[in-house]
Amino acid sequence: MTNQNTSMTHVSIPPGHRPRKRRPDKRRTSQRGTILVLAAGSAAVCGLLAGCGATGAAADTNQAAQGGQGESITLYSGQHEQTTNGLVTAFEKQTGIKVNVRNDDEDTLANLIAVQGSHTPGDVFFTENSPPLEFLQEKGLLSKVSPATLADTPAKYDSPDGNWVGVSARVSVIVYNPSLITKNQLPTSVMQLADPKYQGKLGIAPGETDFQPIVTSVTRTCGRPAALSWLEKVKSNGASHNFPDNETLVSDVNRGQVAFGVINEYYWYRLKAEIGAGAMHSQLAYFAPHDPGYVIDVSGAGVLKYSKHQAAAQKFLAFLVSKKGEEIIGRAGGDEQSYEYPIGSGVTISAPETPFNQLQPNPITIAQLGDGAAAIDLLRQAGLQ
Repeated sequence: MTNQNTSMTHVSIPPGHRPRKRRPDKRRTSQRGTILVLAAGSAAVCGLLAGCGATGAAADTNQAAQGGQGESITLYSGQHEQTTNGLVTAFEKQTGIKVNVRNDDEDTLANLIAVQGSHTPGDVFFTENSPPLEFLQEKGLLSKVSPATLADTPAKYDSPDGNWVGVSARVSVIVYNPSLITKNQLPTSVMQLADPKYQGKLGIAPGETDFQPIVTSVTRTCGRPAALSWLEKVKSNGASHNFPDNETLVSDVNRGQVAFGVINEYYWYRLKAEIGAGAMHSQLAYFAPHDPGYVIDVSGAGVLKYSKHQAAAQKFLAFLVSKKGEEIIGRAGGDEQSYEYPIGSGVTISAPETPFNQLQPNPITIAQLGDGAAAIDLLRQAGLQ
């Protein structure tokens, strides 16, 4: 994993919660369900973190004395690295504020922030999905976002309590290989993934944080017992094609290794940009309008409550949802093309995707998606995590 922040102090994480190795810009599996418990080692860790906090405070004082020259913030990012890199580069150029980036699983980072508490060296948390932000909000570890920043995005995509701001969005879709399954043979509801006729044809990546909102949506629509039964059948149908991430899933569908699977739409567009249109043998389809599997996922960012650089961190959030920041997310072409939907400052995507305002997702709210803990619990009960 490429880590741009080589000067940061790293905290030891108990076994079972170590960051997974991954190639640059690959989405991560997640295992957040409970706060990390450090027991006997907590005092030593807190002592180490206290030292980080003191250093940050001293640096902040020096920066203030210099009139803001040489100011820097630390960004904990669970977003795709290419997306983060494009935004960070533009922000640094516009403001002169240096951004030290720590890339990792968004759930690993959320747990780390919870352990660090008031001693965190971090300033901003940037995620692919809303549950990790809601998790930290519940712990009282996020600052209020500037009202002017929140005003740049539709309120339904922001924290209900104003503690983080929505930056971009994606939508869950079916990716399928027409040589293995026709469009008419595809499920029209996510609940049909449990149908035995799809055994051996379905590919799954249940460890992805992107899958958690779908589980939450199914649970809210059908109830917990039905959701657990559904997951157990999905596990059976996808047993021979259980992938570590969505990149592998979409690639194997495209190569004809498995008939279909459920992903967020931008993975398909990224693969197309990587290998070329001529090498694409797969297509996308949507679940029926308002189906519980038809879910909008929101990527967001929040300022950490104990950040030593609150003003600069707020500037970074404001940049993310500004016209310039959103145009970076929505632009077509280039190595940093995100293929996510910009949702701030009235910017629309220029890539050839279904327009955001034409999507017909399940109207589940950010508050209803919650912190993802219930979904993770069900995935574990079903043996999918």
